Amino acid sequence: MNFYVKKLFPPALSEREIMLGDMEPKLLEKIRAELAAAKRVVFLGGAGVSVASGIPDFRSPNGLYSQKRADGMSYEELLSHHYFMQDPKGFYDFYWHSMVNPSAKPNKAHLALARYEENHNLAILTQNIDGLHSLAGSRRVYELHGSVQRYRCMKCGKAFALGDLKPEGVPICDRCGGIIKPDVVLYEEGLPYDDLEAGIDAVSKADVMIVGGTSLRVYPFAAIPQYFRGRFSLLINNEATPLDREFDAVVHEDIGDTLEAILQ
Repeated sequence: MNFYVKKLFPPALSEREIMLGDMEPKLLEKIRAELAAAKRVVFLGGAGVSVASGIPDFRSPNGLYSQKRADGMSYEELLSHHYFMQDPKGFYDFYWHSMVNPSAKPNKAHLALARYEENHNLAILTQNIDGLHSLAGSRRVYELHGSVQRYRCMKCGKAFALGDLKPEGVPICDRCGGIIKPDVVLYEEGLPYDDLEAGIDAVSKADVMIVGGTSLRVYPFAAIPQYFRGRFSLLINNEATPLDREFDAVVHEDIGDTLEAILQ
């Protein structure tokens, strides 16, 4: 694993990335000790958490946004509120194909967090809409961008689960004939206030904050770590982020392997 260490070692070591060798046990011991002493832990996760489940991320070189469409439409437009209202069929043609992965299963990152929550006070804030944290067994999950697992009729408000619908065409309510909308936050829509408020409260009260699988470039999610007032913060991401040096320790390594190692 590659760790950038901000506070755990003397200043001479704090200005460079350290290839772990004989230092790895010391770092793992420190991180585990912080977790063991914590009364409240919060995890903030992004698209990188679900890549091992076969769900592509958005902004990496191989992510969804790097792909070119023949029709020239941007993914922001395809996933916008106005496009959904203007052309539900066009929206769902893209949505079912690119945003819903019904065969995806929780990977070892989701499972490590769920196991940890069995005996610890853990809150999870996620940018992901796949619902895999809940499927893994985590109970206190704030899905700040919604979930493809949930749907609601725009006319009568009837709720549906993904399993209630055929993943093709525009889903129609069997009670009133209205169009069903996915419970995901589209471009031009605000984040769900209750989940956002509760998530920020969890961050502000946590002793340890772990941020993982996110580039920390998408706002307002990237601003949420600023509410942390605890004693130890850890960032886990394959690549460097603009906020690396704001954390007490940074791991540039696989999110699943790292969570398994520190949450044992």
